[in-house]
Amino acid sequence: MPEKSAREQDADTLSSDTPRPIGRRDFFRGVTGVTLGSLGGTALLTQLQPARALAADSESPLATTDLASQTQRALRWAGPDPADWVRPRGAADHNVVIVGAGQSGLAIAYGLKRKGVGRVDLIDRADPGQAGIWRTVARMHQLRTPKTIAGPEQGNPALGFRAWYETQYGAAAFDKLDRIPRLVWADYLDWFQQVSGAKVRYRTRLVEIEPAGDLLRLHLESDGAQRTETTRKLVFANGYAGAGGPNVPAILRTLPAQALTHSATPFDYRTLSGKVVGVLGAGASAFDAAATALENGAKEVHLFSRRSFVDYQAPASRAPVAATPAPDRGFSSVNELLYELPDPVRWRNHLQRRRRVASVPLDSLERAVAFKNFHLHLDSGWEQVAWSGKKVVVTVAGKTQRFDHVIAGTGYDIDLSAQPELARIVQSISLWRDRFEPGAGEEDAGGGRYPYLGAGFEFLPRQGADANYLRNIHCFNLAAQLSFGVPVGDVPSVVDHPRLISAIARDLFVEGVDVAAHQRFINTPQTPPDPAPYQAAVRRA
Repeated sequence: MPEKSAREQDADTLSSDTPRPIGRRDFFRGVTGVTLGSLGGTALLTQLQPARALAADSESPLATTDLASQTQRALRWAGPDPADWVRPRGAADHNVVIVGAGQSGLAIAYGLKRKGVGRVDLIDRADPGQAGIWRTVARMHQLRTPKTIAGPEQGNPALGFRAWYETQYGAAAFDKLDRIPRLVWADYLDWFQQVSGAKVRYRTRLVEIEPAGDLLRLHLESDGAQRTETTRKLVFANGYAGAGGPNVPAILRTLPAQALTHSATPFDYRTLSGKVVGVLGAGASAFDAAATALENGAKEVHLFSRRSFVDYQAPASRAPVAATPAPDRGFSSVNELLYELPDPVRWRNHLQRRRRVASVPLDSLERAVAFKNFHLHLDSGWEQVAWSGKKVVVTVAGKTQRFDHVIAGTGYDIDLSAQPELARIVQSISLWRDRFEPGAGEEDAGGGRYPYLGAGFEFLPRQGADANYLRNIHCFNLAAQLSFGVPVGDVPSVVDHPRLISAIARDLFVEGVDVAAHQRFINTPQTPPDPAPYQAAVRRA
């Protein structure tokens, strides 16, 4: 039986008589699987039926025409893309290569295009339609961010999610949404890629970076073939897993592959049907993984937290009284300024994220708790883990439990040395432990492994390293979180796209300045134009 797509797996959770929105036969078509509100009971999703919605896989000429017309207007009002002003340098194949064609990569490419930076190339190791996380490893039903948050549109609201959605379904439909459904967001990104003109080379992997004077020589593997290309700038926009990968605790590393999966990796959850599953971790992705296992027929799912409570995003009426934050915290409208905070404050913000209980969206919590065969274990850190040959044997508080399969919902690790493409240069990259010494009681080895980035997301060389080329490698993935204060690569980090785009444009612009040409220009006598247009009005004194 062929593996189902992410959309088909989500569709399996819906009742057969649920109305569906517009089908998706090209990038101007609508979306499927629209969700509303929090999720509870075995009826996992409440479907919205917009005024323009038709049956599944049907076409809506009105919505298609409206969206096409709206898009044409938006592009016309934005004006033509600026001409490519970047002066050629040497034999570079590209001005910029962006690794990753998910939401960040697409937005950065579009921003550079609107800045007049040409010869920008996008590569992604995924197959077409599978870039990013939304159709692969993301398992929430709704995004965890507000539906009104800015996206990749670079300040042009007519190309934003809301305009795309309301043009097809109407303002009332948008107003009824709780948050943006995951697969609807994936459809929007597909559309945005088309209208922004982003061209992506799929099934292409960056194997190695080799400094080559003022250029970077990239060793690539594309559809199994090796090739080498050069670029002036390189941007890592390869998401949460692009700077070390999923964090697998040491206690789990002896388990065989068939008994263990991480919540951040692709996995066919249908194979868990009839099995007893243990989930280590109590963050949002752990709860989503637990619910997905239950929705696919798991016999039991046991989720373990070393904490004494689950911190969920409660409605205001049920929210606990929170501690008063420092006066420079809590203002989302200035998140792009977090880089400017002093190092001790940035470090303590990192410690705050590490030490506090991860917050879980209420609908992710309710989605799992709705199942009677879901069991939550608090104050239950795992002490020992062993493989019996058939079962995973876990010791918790001196008692043993047995599972057919274990899911690690344990987040991501930051370790640039784990990225093979950085092997040649990683020893030259400055890390936080090289630049900052925390005070007593504030030590954190994990934080010390984050790269200490420049103001344009660029790598900086370690003291004494002859590696000035690092300024041309920009790190826009989770490894930038400590330096910039937001989960870089996630939707909220859109506030920092302009900073990165401006930094790249600035470097290319300054490097292209021809000092001698400027001197010749200012020293060249001005040639008077033909005076005929004004000659008749000239009066002699």
